[in-house]
Amino acid sequence: MKVHEQHKEEGPKTINIALVIVSTSRFEEQQLEKETSDKTIPLVKEIIDNNKEIFLKQSEIIPDSNINIREVLKKYLKEDSINSIIFSGGTGLSKKDITYETIQPLLEKELIGFGEIFRFLSYQKIGVAAILSRATAGKIRDKMIFLLPGSPNAIKLALNKIIIPEIKHMIYIINKKE
Repeated sequence: MKVHEQHKEEGPKTINIALVIVSTSRFEEQQLEKETSDKTIPLVKEIIDNNKEIFLKQSEIIPDSNINIREVLKKYLKEDSINSIIFSGGTGLSKKDITYETIQPLLEKELIGFGEIFRFLSYQKIGVAAILSRATAGKIRDKMIFLLPGSPNAIKLALNKIIIPEIKHMIYIINKKE
């Protein structure tokens, strides 16, 4: 057995995820009690329901706001039952895209390779527009943090091709007693 496979085996038996949608328009729909146009939460539930070791424990929609992003990050960092926090939205180039600027400086260790692989896989699907994504990942304390574009296709790609195959390995490494 290869070392990374052994780490997955020795890692936690279950992974609990919190999903945060960063979208002012989706948040306003929610505040006005309108039917949400968010397609990401149901998609993540569908993908994760097919996996017997990973669970979507919490999800919420927040506006594009430094304060809201920091507050939700702080809340989930305190929750022992959460192993990973996925932020969807705010990784692009528009003025309102501030998730990256808000969280990336707080990462204790950034996984540069995550963004590189994500953009490579995106490039295979959408072409050179993949360079517009500032997707990244890293750790804060004992949790894996993922910053992804606010597109359901981006979430699907990241979950199926990168996060689900390696999350147990990541959680094992960041919690390993040395």
